[in-house]
Amino acid sequence: MRFFPSRLSRSVLAAGAAACALAAPPAHAFSDDQARRAILELREQIKQITEQNQRARFQLADQIDALQLEVMRLRDQVEQASRPTPVSPSGQGPSGEEAAADPQEQAAYDGAIDLFRQGQYKEAAEALSAFTTLYPDSALVPTARFYLGSSRYALKDYKTAIADLQAMVQQAPDNARAPDALLVVAGSQIELNDRAGAKATLQRIVQNYPSSPAAETAGKRLQLL
Repeated sequence: MRFFPSRLSRSVLAAGAAACALAAPPAHAFSDDQARRAILELREQIKQITEQNQRARFQLADQIDALQLEVMRLRDQVEQASRPTPVSPSGQGPSGEEAAADPQEQAAYDGAIDLFRQGQYKEAAEALSAFTTLYPDSALVPTARFYLGSSRYALKDYKTAIADLQAMVQQAPDNARAPDALLVVAGSQIELNDRAGAKATLQRIVQNYPSSPAAETAGKRLQLL
């Protein structure tokens, strides 16, 4: 005897099948959700890699700044060793830098610079600051301020370094150390995460001192920014 389900049974079975169909999402919807999560994860990984690369670039830039300070220190040591006398009769040093006519003034300056050359940046900053206070009209003040700002930078006192070096450039924009001073300013701004300020400073070097070695360095730093 063959069994035929009743009309009511068939309705119940149809309703149950429809409910199951609604409860179970289509396979392609689950795949789309997985794809979206994978895309978000990939974007996050790319973001992290980009940030790591950027940090590595700025760390390299900081190392370049430190090397530049070391090069300046070594260069000054060589220049000092080659000088036959502290002051020439013309009132300038053998390398063309200004020199003080007053031996006491020159001695105060040389003592402060020696501290910088020896890497005693805290003591150098104190001595250079005292020199600019004692001899505000000295022809050596711009160079003293350059080394004062460089000492502050070496001590990681970036805000004070920026103030000292900007004052130096404002006072003596034609000084041979002016583009180097702005380079240290840009380095300090990068340390303070002021990338817009650093970019403006580097562009200023390239524009105002295009033939200086600092301009070439500034151009490379702009590419990093």
